Amino acid sequence: MFTNEEKRVDSYTNESPTIPGSVSADTPLESLNLNWREQDLRERERTKHVHRLHPYLGKYIPQLVEIFLRKYFVAGQTIFDPFVGSGTTLVQANELGINSIGCDISAFNVLLSSVKAGQYDLSLMRREATDILEKVRVATQSEKYQMSFWETNTGVPSIPDQDNGYLNTWFAPQALRELLVYRYLIDHEGYRYQSLLKVILSRSARSSRLTTHFDLDFPKKPQTEPYWCYKHSRECTPTDDAFKFLQRYTTDTIRRVTEFSLIRTDASVSVHHENSQSIKLPKIDGVITSPPYVGLIDYHEQHAYAYHLLGLQDRRDAEIGPAARGSSQKVQREYQRDISKVFQNALSFMPPGGRLIVVAGDRRELYGEIANKLEVDVEGIVKRHVNRRTGRRASDFYESVFIWRKK
Repeated sequence: MFTNEEKRVDSYTNESPTIPGSVSADTPLESLNLNWREQDLRERERTKHVHRLHPYLGKYIPQLVEIFLRKYFVAGQTIFDPFVGSGTTLVQANELGINSIGCDISAFNVLLSSVKAGQYDLSLMRREATDILEKVRVATQSEKYQMSFWETNTGVPSIPDQDNGYLNTWFAPQALRELLVYRYLIDHEGYRYQSLLKVILSRSARSSRLTTHFDLDFPKKPQTEPYWCYKHSRECTPTDDAFKFLQRYTTDTIRRVTEFSLIRTDASVSVHHENSQSIKLPKIDGVITSPPYVGLIDYHEQHAYAYHLLGLQDRRDAEIGPAARGSSQKVQREYQRDISKVFQNALSFMPPGGRLIVVAGDRRELYGEIANKLEVDVEGIVKRHVNRRTGRRASDFYESVFIWRKK
C-alpha cells in the first residue's frame, strides 16, 4: 500500500500537454500533463458548444473531464456527478456515449445542466426562441405597444411585488420591464422548451444588472452612476435595458445548442434537484465530479438574479462549504464529514472496483482524511497547475485529481 504522497503525480512538471482524444485505458497516469497553457487550449475550445450557454464561476474545463472519462469508463456505462454544477460532466459523458446522472442542491444548477445536456427538435427550438423575442420586442420597444401590453396582460406587473426588492434594486426600470415580459411569456405562450428560454432570460438578466462590467460574479452594490471600467479602460455607464442581451443570447443559444446536437449521442442523461448525501440511485459504474471548495463560493448567491426572477427554490442552507460560513477548523471538519457522506452514499450504488474521480483544490489537505473515512484504495493523485484566466482573479493555484477505487 502506497501513501497518498507516494501516489502523487505532478503533471505540471511534464513537457507536452495531453491531448484528450489520445487518452485510453492504457494511458499511464504519470504520462498525463494537465497543465494546459492558453496556447495549448484556446478559450473557444474550453467553452465549446453548450459549455458557454451561461456563465458559471467554479466549473472545471471539459477537456479535464474527457481525459478521465476516456481512461476509466466506456460507452454504455453509467457515471454519477453528485455536484453537477453547470453540467460539464454530463455533456462530456454524453459525447462519449456514457450514460450520466447528475444531482445538485442548487435549483439553478439543475436547470442549467438539464438544458445543456438536453435533446431538442432544432426547428421548434429556433421557432420558440425567435417567437418569444419578437413578442418582447413588440411589447417593450415602443410606447404604444408597451401600454397595450400592460393593459391587456394584467397578470404582468409594471414593477415587481413590493416584497421582491432585489429586482427593483438591481435593474433599471426599462430592463426590468423587458425581463418581466419575457418571463410572463414563458409561462403563458405554451412553449415546449421553457427551461431553455429561462436560461436565455437568466443570462440576459446577469448582463443587464446595475453593476460594473468587470465585476459580474459577485457585485456588492448596484452601480447607478458612470464609472471607470477596468475591463474596457474607459468610463462606462450602467446598462438601462435588457433587450439587446435577449437578442444576443438568443442567437448564441441557438448556435450552441445546434452545434452540440451534431455530436450528441443517445446516451441517457438525468438531473435531480436533491441532496447528494441521500439520493437514491440505480446501479452506477463510477463517479466523476468537482465538489465545492471549502469557503470559496456561495453557489446560490452567484445566481441570485435567477432565483428572484424565475422563482426558484432556494436551498442555500444545505450547501456544503459555502463562502458565507468561512473556512475555520470547525467548518473544515464539517466539510470533510459532509463530503464523506456524499461519496459514501454514491459508493453504496457502485460495484467493487468502481472508481471515484474527484477534482478538488486541496490546499488545506482535507481529502486524505476523506479517503480514509471512505476506506477506498487510493489509486493515484494527479496534481495540476491551473491558469486562472477570467475576471480580475489572476493568481495561480493548483488542484488535485484524486482517483479512488472501491474495495
